[in-house]
Amino acid sequence: MKYSELAGKEIIDIDEGIRLGVVSETDLIINFETGTIESIVIPYRGSMFNRRELIIPWHGIRKIGVDLIIVDLRTAQESGDGRQRGGSAKSGM
Repeated sequence: MKYSELAGKEIIDIDEGIRLGVVSETDLIINFETGTIESIVIPYRGSMFNRRELIIPWHGIRKIGVDLIIVDLRTAQESGDGRQRGGSAKSGM
């Protein structure tokens, strides 16, 4: 799947139906060895000055539609420091 096919799609939680963001406002974690997307990183505010991120793994994506990407937040991890872990690279969108 090309980034241009994902750009502009809204990300929605499958359980609550809440809007989490838009792909153009997020980062993707890409495995450069395989060329696959491993996760979507969605920024949000945890408290007044605390920037936090939700990291949703690719297997947490339930459906990619014409305008929406439906995800399962139960698969998400929360990150407070914004630093990448592991052998992948974060690509800003």
